[in-house]
Amino acid sequence: MTSLAPDGSKRFDDAASAQMETLLADFGKMYQERNEALREVVAAHQDALYKLALAAEYKDDDTGVHIVRIGVLAEALALALGQSRTWSTLLRKAAPMHDIGKIGIPDAVLKKPGGLTPEERGVMNRHPEIGAEILGRSRVPLFQLAAEISLSHHERFDGGGYPKGLAGVAIPLAGRIVAVVDFFDALSMARCYRPAFATEEVRRMLLAERGKSFDPRVVDTLLDHWAPFVSLRDRVTESRVSFGDLVHAIDHE
Repeated sequence: MTSLAPDGSKRFDDAASAQMETLLADFGKMYQERNEALREVVAAHQDALYKLALAAEYKDDDTGVHIVRIGVLAEALALALGQSRTWSTLLRKAAPMHDIGKIGIPDAVLKKPGGLTPEERGVMNRHPEIGAEILGRSRVPLFQLAAEISLSHHERFDGGGYPKGLAGVAIPLAGRIVAVVDFFDALSMARCYRPAFATEEVRRMLLAERGKSFDPRVVDTLLDHWAPFVSLRDRVTESRVSFGDLVHAIDHE
């Protein structure tokens, strides 16, 4: 039932108003429950993909610390480049999945000491696209960014990279950042096929690839903050930050 207001217009009576408030409250509860359910699905999806990324990394590094450092270093470099806190945090979570495609590469190729044959190199060079295919099936922004990184982090600034031969700023910024921190960190680690490089040698090698493999602005930013980045890399290793810590416990949002 409705009644007339003094000006002659219709208005809800008390019962209708109460019903409307109940309806709005129910919609609010349904919306909250839907969001909570969605967050749970995303978290489960995220956990599964991180475990897959960790499994891929274990094929090349049995500690998994490299991908933890990649996340932390990528976030720090993004912030140093003036990117927003929100995007930089998302990058920290996405960057560790950059080599998830290695899960599809045979150990005979991935762990082979010395150089690869042209055929083996062709197999190895498929991992960015494998990773992008795994990650890109999700519409969640985190996984979309991770797919973008997977597909672009082996592109070269001079256009000589793979899989698409992109050049310059046509390479997504996330891929350009991860390429630099991956190079910086990976050379500092001993691998089955070579010993670790000294820190100053890593600096020299990074500078040599400025404008070739890597975006000059990204390289210059890392070099301008060299001591803090070396310290951050070492602190992550010494603190034994876990994969879960990287994703959940050290959010700065």
